[in-house]
Amino acid sequence: MIDLSINKATRDRNAKYCKDKGILLPTFDQMKHPEKIPAEIKEQLKSVGLWDVNPINLFRITWKNEQKDSGGLYGGVNHIVLPPELTGCKANIIVISGKYFPTGAHKVGATYGCLIPRLVSGQFDPQTTKAVWPSTGNYCRGGAYMSALLANHAIAILPEEMSQERFDWLKTVAGEVIATPGCESNVKEIFDKCWELRNSGEDLQIFNQFDEMGNPLWHYNVTGSAVEELVNKYMGEGDNFAGYISSSGSGGTLAAGYYLKTKFPFMKIAVAEALECPTLLNNGFGDHRIEGIGDKHVPWVHDCKNTDFVIAVDDEKAVRTVRLFNEDKGKALLAKEGVDPALIERLELLGISGAANVIAAIKFAKYNELTEKDYLVTIATDSMQLYGSRMKELEEDRGVYTDGNAERDVEMLQSVSYDNTKELNFYDKKAIHNLKYYTWIEQQGKELTELNAQWYDHANFWDKTLNQADQIDELINEFNEQIQK
Repeated sequence: MIDLSINKATRDRNAKYCKDKGILLPTFDQMKHPEKIPAEIKEQLKSVGLWDVNPINLFRITWKNEQKDSGGLYGGVNHIVLPPELTGCKANIIVISGKYFPTGAHKVGATYGCLIPRLVSGQFDPQTTKAVWPSTGNYCRGGAYMSALLANHAIAILPEEMSQERFDWLKTVAGEVIATPGCESNVKEIFDKCWELRNSGEDLQIFNQFDEMGNPLWHYNVTGSAVEELVNKYMGEGDNFAGYISSSGSGGTLAAGYYLKTKFPFMKIAVAEALECPTLLNNGFGDHRIEGIGDKHVPWVHDCKNTDFVIAVDDEKAVRTVRLFNEDKGKALLAKEGVDPALIERLELLGISGAANVIAAIKFAKYNELTEKDYLVTIATDSMQLYGSRMKELEEDRGVYTDGNAERDVEMLQSVSYDNTKELNFYDKKAIHNLKYYTWIEQQGKELTELNAQWYDHANFWDKTLNQADQIDELINEFNEQIQK
């Protein structure tokens, strides 16, 4: 479980510091139900930009932000629904969108889940201790942003081959930015840099999304609730919620699926990964271009026993899909194919990993022979807002996008098959779980008893941890009361 023991002296000092900075903290309940946020907070938000480094934006850590760059309040869960004329499968695919979080990606929520329990319990002092945010992309952006809101020194770590937009923005908010060798597949190099920092003697704490339980806890409670709301909105009598599909990544977003299984016991959880680095599918390795879904290991926070499918997606198909969705020739052909023009203009909500998740959802639908009565949910961590440089690189490498490109890419998308899809039996799941030993016990110093508890004492390990949100909310409310005295 997440350690919530209190260091009173530091907690009291943190509360005074936040009071001086004008910082209040949202509860998990408010992130799920932003209508509960006080009116005075909403009034302040009316004059603040979505990406502004302003502590009031902590109250925009929700899936329900109004789709405005500045001054927005709240509405429904941000999402789009992809119809058969686009996907080539009968099932309805709902994609929840992270674009309208501060920083343009939902990962800022996961960083909140990791940092705030330590802040309100007094286990972390933002005035003296540096926060280290290791990531394959958006998580370290969210962490650096969180630190900036607290005027805390942040160290952001990400692979050197990530998009230029990420680095340009990070340099404006993070105290330090460290680029590690390789691409999104090179997670080991990030972990090595963390050990180097630990051994440096500096006063710092490392918030590693791959092993911090605050990451899945946030998604279990906030993302899971958002998906539940959408599923209940769209499904009618006789309809079926068939599955939740999410990239492996840090393992955090998968926790929304663990929550959903408590509400829809017959739905399945599918993990998407790059075919070029099929860690879960084939114990494989390699490099790929689906940014932000770091691999070559199984995250500590991934509940392998609660995972039903592994689906590998060719990164070339993801890249071609984002070109189809965002180039004028592609948009024009989609309109001729009968796709609603209003939806076409919203397809930019899917970044590269979002496109990969959609392809994985299509493969899941075809493997399971789903019909128009079936609903799937997947996730777009970020949008094309963060990949303008990638589109320019693709044009420089492949030439201007033509009608012929569009025709081939529509055919490619609509003819996706269920190749490289694996339905996991008990021992398949255990084989994936066992891979954790080599990363987390041998390399990262975790306890073998904890690893065994994840598998053999499943309910105690996972359920008790992921259901700590109410306890954390109590600490947040007490902390806010101290601030407001």
